[in-house]
Amino acid sequence: MSDALAARNFLGPAGEEAIESVHDMLDDLWSEVPLTQDIDRMTFTTAVIESASNVVQHAEPVGEEPVKLGVVITVRHTVLEARVSALHAKPPYGGMVPVMPEDDAESGRGLALIQALVTTVIFERQDGTNTWVLSRGYSQDRPLPDSRADSGVRPPP
Repeated sequence: MSDALAARNFLGPAGEEAIESVHDMLDDLWSEVPLTQDIDRMTFTTAVIESASNVVQHAEPVGEEPVKLGVVITVRHTVLEARVSALHAKPPYGGMVPVMPEDDAESGRGLALIQALVTTVIFERQDGTNTWVLSRGYSQDRPLPDSRADSGVRPPP
């Protein structure tokens, strides 16, 4: 039995239109789980969009097939989870340790921003796919949505 309260998926070409689609998907998701705190929704949404934007802007195809963006979002009783993937992509260049660039730099803040907004960031690479797994614990205890409370489903102690 899954403890997911809600979930959404996106898979498509890694282009600017994909970012808008992911943003719309998140807006739709939040309407399904309205008891999620504003701070959790805003910070998690920002981290997911920043991760997806990094794929769109920086991922390079490993071969002839273009890079695709995959995003899987799961809202659980205790945590928000996202898997943001660059399919058919070369490994990312540079280190995976977030470092803030110089004050006058025009880019390079993405990974540091993402890590500041979520509880954990894990990078995985398998079969030409780079995946960033983001999770954020809730900022405070929150009640279950009414539809789950009536079903007998309870969060873990």
